[in-house]
Amino acid sequence: MGNITSAITGIHGYVPDYILTNKELETMVDTNDEWITSRTGVKERRILKGEGRGSSDMGAEAVKGLLKKTNTAAEEIDLIICATATPDMLFPSTACIIADKVGATNCFAYDLMAACSGFLYSLVTASKFIETGAYKKVIVVGADKMSSIVDYTERSTCIIFGDGSGAVLLEPSEDGLGIQDSILKSDGSGREFLHLKAGGSVKPASHETIDAKEHFIFQDGQTVFKAAVKSMADVSEEIMNRNNLTADDVAWLVPHQANKRIIDATARRMGVGEDKVMLNIQRYGNTTNATIPLCLWEWENQLNKGDNIILAAFGGGFTWGSIYLKWAYDSNK
Repeated sequence: MGNITSAITGIHGYVPDYILTNKELETMVDTNDEWITSRTGVKERRILKGEGRGSSDMGAEAVKGLLKKTNTAAEEIDLIICATATPDMLFPSTACIIADKVGATNCFAYDLMAACSGFLYSLVTASKFIETGAYKKVIVVGADKMSSIVDYTERSTCIIFGDGSGAVLLEPSEDGLGIQDSILKSDGSGREFLHLKAGGSVKPASHETIDAKEHFIFQDGQTVFKAAVKSMADVSEEIMNRNNLTADDVAWLVPHQANKRIIDATARRMGVGEDKVMLNIQRYGNTTNATIPLCLWEWENQLNKGDNIILAAFGGGFTWGSIYLKWAYDSNK
């Protein structure tokens, strides 16, 4: 038996129906379309509406679509990992709830938290279960209802984030396709610049924390921007050098959709032209753990078997990383 690699064999995404445009945001905070677009690249974002709906609802929709597309029965799934920064609740895990909602009765499931890098961390973690031969079918879901932790009176953060989800199926490959290499990094000293102040064990929810608006995203924009530009570009260049890849060898860069200026800087460092960069931030904003799978989902019909693809992300923690993979199938769309 040859060397087993872990390959993405299917991808599906889900975004809510409601579109929050820059024009509508102009009525909510002191901002305008030109300002938002020039600084972030975002034109609109999707918002999950309705009482009692959370990340698991979007994640379940993505997984249901994935199972249908790949002709996979829910009972065949061995493991579901959900990357999320906005779990339905602290426990049980959102992955357990998703597994129940899709009827995946034979799998085990857990969440992985690494902020905006969570999908990459989860892909690498899931791939190890495949590479060791322990499991045959693993689903990684990225799902975030960022609107649940955004303060819509705070103009620097409310313009960036949106809601969405995406899911991939990982299966063993014996022909060298799938995940080739990964670099994951973290630096906990960055925690003071990007975090959610309250609701954890250090600062449990209280009347005071709610009045002080400490259950919303806090971001020191300039510091985070600088760190993201450097870290995402560094790690993308490093994975190319480590695998002797030139810009010509790379079919696609799939960057975390945090800010168009960060994406442009990463592409420049890699020497990759705009025509090779997946970009949908203008329509969805930053959906945290859903950005990368939503890109792969939207570009799926342009991906060819054997394509060299670089995934890159940066998030709170700080966390960042890059994955080099070879696409494992020709889309039959």
